[in-house]
Amino acid sequence: EKSPKYILFSSPPSCPFRPTNHIRYALRRPTSPVNDDNDIPTPEISNPTDYVNLTSHSGSFGVDPIPISWGHPDPKVRGPVICTVRHSSQRNAIGAHSGSYCIYTGLAVAAGKLNPEYIPNLKLTSPVFNIGPYDSWSDPKKIGSMDPFGHLVTKYFDGYLKKGFDIRPTIAVTKAHIDLPECREALASGRLKPDGKILLPTGQSVVSKAAVEPVWYLPEIARRFGCAESTLRQSIFQMTNGMYPELITRPDIKIFLPPIGGLTIYIWGDPDTIPDEDVELTCRVHDECNGSDVFGSDICTCRPYLTHAIEECIKTAQRGGCGIVIYYRKEGRSLGEVTKYLVYNTRKRQEGGDSAENYFNCTEQVAGVQDTRFQALMPDPLHFLGVTKIHNFISMSDMKYNAIVSTGIEIVNRIEIPKELVPDDAQVEITAKVFHGYNAGEAYKNIDEDELKKTKGREYNYDAPEHTANKKRAIIQETSSDNSD
Repeated sequence: EKSPKYILFSSPPSCPFRPTNHIRYALRRPTSPVNDDNDIPTPEISNPTDYVNLTSHSGSFGVDPIPISWGHPDPKVRGPVICTVRHSSQRNAIGAHSGSYCIYTGLAVAAGKLNPEYIPNLKLTSPVFNIGPYDSWSDPKKIGSMDPFGHLVTKYFDGYLKKGFDIRPTIAVTKAHIDLPECREALASGRLKPDGKILLPTGQSVVSKAAVEPVWYLPEIARRFGCAESTLRQSIFQMTNGMYPELITRPDIKIFLPPIGGLTIYIWGDPDTIPDEDVELTCRVHDECNGSDVFGSDICTCRPYLTHAIEECIKTAQRGGCGIVIYYRKEGRSLGEVTKYLVYNTRKRQEGGDSAENYFNCTEQVAGVQDTRFQALMPDPLHFLGVTKIHNFISMSDMKYNAIVSTGIEIVNRIEIPKELVPDDAQVEITAKVFHGYNAGEAYKNIDEDELKKTKGREYNYDAPEHTANKKRAIIQETSSDNSD
């Protein structure tokens, strides 16, 4: 009571539950903003295995988050994102690092394979090429779903690290060689030519790349979705079955690390040229499709459009420009792969077979909505890279186009997927998308209502009588064989 660091209250002001009368709560005066290393407080280390804290409350005893001023251009004043388990009283973010993979961290601790007090050695992890800072980094309307300083933890927050704070990067920046069979085929056919720098004679291309974990500034996320921050918090809390009670009990914490997949940025050419509007820039923003991108499923255009974009990025870089592919983990329009496969079954089994006319209806029938990617957050990595002008946008999506240009980025040309790259079973998808407003270009200008109605996909006859009979015969034969043994 005598210490100026604490103020006593009979109950926490924000707590929705009334404590017993004999409990008193000591509220900390908030830590002052940090302007230089001398202002950095001493870390308070908590052992995550000592006790289980179901939630915390704004202003209650033991709550003293490190101040963070999202959008401030000076990273020392902005402050680090702290979302590790070692500093429960000083955390300034809700959630956990590594997105959905944080569950595997819990499994590793439970199995005795990982010390929960381990702090990573970040000495040799700094970016291998430079990104930023750019003016867009201090504008929440341009970056609100990732931490623009997430790759510069060891540079700007070294003072915190030296004092013992456990601060994790949310962006990693490195280089690699990409080896795609489509690039080797393009070399063999003469569409691509090796230059020894961007594209090697082996067909490998040299890229700079960055992996990004989502870091949401909740007031900005709410603004983009046109709702109150309290509504956003409550909706996420409810639809995750109460996974994050601090969304409700900690309105003072404005940062959230959601349990979703992140994104990867691939760059062909010199990243330093990206902000220069006079240097040609080719770009595709691609949403994950494991079935097509990895395994070559031909029911959609995802892999051929992705590899076509990579080819165009390589050509642009060879001309002295730069190419960017941003790969989002938004499987099945962010509905998930299980839902996507359920939609596939519905499309193939519906009366009349798989048709372009009912393409979007099938998704809505299964999921209740056509798409949950909501491209309002998508342009952030472009602003992170300093993009202000895209000369060649490899996409037919109006949702993506509108989301990007609404944030002030100019798009000059929109490039559709060449018709010869569309797989046979993907004609349903491309026809439906073009008819319902996708930017078609000259290649698809003849798609009309008649084309929509007559475009059909492959038939599998899952439930045909002969299919069922063949299955029964196979079971009988197998049983007879077993009995004869």
